[in-house]
Amino acid sequence: MAYIQLNNTTLDLPIYDVQGRSLKKQVMRMGRRNSIAEGNDGVVVVRALDSVDLRFESGDRIGLIGHNGAGKSTLLRIMAGIYAPTYGTVESDGKIVPLLDISLGMDENSTGMQNIRLRGLLLGMSDTEIREKQQSIAEFCELGDYLDLPLRTYSSGMRVRLGFAISTAVDAEILLLDEVMGVGDASFMHKAEERLADLHSRAEIVVLAMHSNAEIRKVCNKVLWMERGRVRAFGPTEEVISEYEAQV
Repeated sequence: MAYIQLNNTTLDLPIYDVQGRSLKKQVMRMGRRNSIAEGNDGVVVVRALDSVDLRFESGDRIGLIGHNGAGKSTLLRIMAGIYAPTYGTVESDGKIVPLLDISLGMDENSTGMQNIRLRGLLLGMSDTEIREKQQSIAEFCELGDYLDLPLRTYSSGMRVRLGFAISTAVDAEILLLDEVMGVGDASFMHKAEERLADLHSRAEIVVLAMHSNAEIRKVCNKVLWMERGRVRAFGPTEEVISEYEAQV
């Protein structure tokens, strides 16, 4: 059974470009509200996550809510292994697929077809799996002959289509999503929504950050409310969202 568990997980992010006394004083004043502090070595650090204890198990569909800067995206990234915790641990069992930056690992000078392999390898697919899925990825993104051209010739919309098609071809046990973006015209958007719904249904655990509480109500059975890098509330969807909406 898949699970992901955070044990007293804390993440400090250093700010290396804070120079000058006046700027540092301004940043430190902000710290009274936003967990910003100066370390013993004089480096200013942001406490992005603070003593988070959580466990998600098979069947969980978790929606992340909270204001911008509350720690939602950071939490997804630390679960994905992009960040290592400063303190505490992150444990998991099951294949984690993060749909956080769907163009990560793609190369400007490589063709679309070559980027299918590059992005696929980054997502943990084997060469055999990539070969088996390459044609279906090509058909889904609807880029035709452009797949034989370098990525640098693509529009932003074409890049998103290709990245989305590759990323959603992976079989995930633990699926992490951060605010799914638009992927084209209405007909393609409909395909994309169906593909995501299928991906959700096959994953054992889904954790997603969205700004739409209505969408979270539709797809999530639990909600995690983040505030200033800490867990403010975690529980049944309607209970937590209602409490959140009463506060904002």
